Amino acid sequence: MHINKYLKWLAIASTVGMLLILLGGALVTKTDSGMGCGRHWPGCNGQLIPDEITAEVLIEFSHRLVTGAVGIFIVALAIWAWRSLGHVRETKFLSFMAVFFLVLQALIGAAQVKWGQGDFILALHFGISLISFAAVLLLTLLVFEVDRKFDTDKIRIGKTLRFHTIGITLYSYVVIYTGALVRHTESSLVCRDWPLCRNDEWTLPTNLYEWVQMGHRTAAGLIFIWILIAAIHVIRNYKDQRTIYWGWIIALVLVTCQLCSGMFVVLSKLNLYIALLHSLFISLLFGLLCYMILLLSRSRGNN
Repeated sequence: MHINKYLKWLAIASTVGMLLILLGGALVTKTDSGMGCGRHWPGCNGQLIPDEITAEVLIEFSHRLVTGAVGIFIVALAIWAWRSLGHVRETKFLSFMAVFFLVLQALIGAAQVKWGQGDFILALHFGISLISFAAVLLLTLLVFEVDRKFDTDKIRIGKTLRFHTIGITLYSYVVIYTGALVRHTESSLVCRDWPLCRNDEWTLPTNLYEWVQMGHRTAAGLIFIWILIAAIHVIRNYKDQRTIYWGWIIALVLVTCQLCSGMFVVLSKLNLYIALLHSLFISLLFGLLCYMILLLSRSRGNN
């Protein structure tokens, strides 16, 4: 089946745009620009387009504009994919998920601006956006799969890798939530050493902020170990399945980059560029893990 080249370009633009939304949201949080437009939404400081531009206004208002523009792309992609690829089993579900969670994250963002939210609710914002990103990414891969096919029609996944795939994907969301909680509770620099909160002291955290920070570090360390175990299993047993083999190799690379960037975020005292890379790596890793789940659902092997 031949896929319209413009659908492919729309899929790529939507995926990149969704990634920009994720990074833009992280930038808003990391620069404390959430109130750049005051308590006004969708306008900014009582105006449709603000006439007084500060750094906070520019960051917050730009994020809203990008979200609105990309939202149009994603709705168009969902409708077009539904009509063109509706025969592919996952298309309709992913189209719905992409639009639903995009709208949900926008509403949570608007509610934060208008009325404010607690830190534990705000921490969900990034995770909800991430689900929409994963759905758009998988839709894009479906669009290109129809032409190229890869070797996804010959997937065989045994019980051990099935366990690792489902477990790691679910657990990654816990890691993501704890990372978002670090940002929203302003716990990023409560522990200024690494890997311990204070390298000269082997003690338990002494307050909520230290528990949040060290809880995230522990969760991140565990997912690195778990993905390493899964990757070793794949290297030993799945060399004949290129998509699975290289998928888990890339997952190991991404989680390593995620761990290292998290370390440098602390040691650099919250360098903005490193912090954004930290968000980028976890976004790509979660998208890849969701693709592994999709492949798992197609697997014919239960050995």
